[in-house]
Amino acid sequence: MKIELAPEYNDILSFETYPPAPAIAGVWTHPLRKNRSENGAFMEYLRLGGEGVQGLPGQLVPRQISVSWAAPGRINAFHIHVKEEQNEVWCVIAGQLTVWLVDCRAGSLTLGVRRKLVLSGEQPTLVYIPSGVAHGYQAGEQGATLLYSMDAQFNLEDPNEGRLPWNHFGEELWDADKG
Repeated sequence: MKIELAPEYNDILSFETYPPAPAIAGVWTHPLRKNRSENGAFMEYLRLGGEGVQGLPGQLVPRQISVSWAAPGRINAFHIHVKEEQNEVWCVIAGQLTVWLVDCRAGSLTLGVRRKLVLSGEQPTLVYIPSGVAHGYQAGEQGATLLYSMDAQFNLEDPNEGRLPWNHFGEELWDADKG
């Protein structure tokens, strides 16, 4: 190293790494653009055509659009859709969510792969979650508002919301990054 440190610092020094996010087959993200002006901002969430959503890396024909509000610090995990196919596109429009995705699909090339995403209303991004990929989130200090679209409609009589325990993939997933 070019800079010499005192031994008590040198012995505990580590370096941050920036490996690419692990890929999960079928999962994709797409950043959205906020068009700002002096009196606010405008953003397109989804542009729809006859074949469903236009201009995205994958296909989705929305059958329902929903909003979920998460209280500050709330962990809502893990959901998984298996009774029927239900693919989702998520977008945080206010606050922040730490999202974990885990591929649980038998025979998938990425079975067991875990991926962490941080979604925020400040820099909105779409994330596509295919059926069989467990998903859960923890809201940030201000809570969060999640706008999401599904290619299936919610059935109150027979919900397609399988649940795995919040800590099934490890409690450490939800630990705060303390730098």
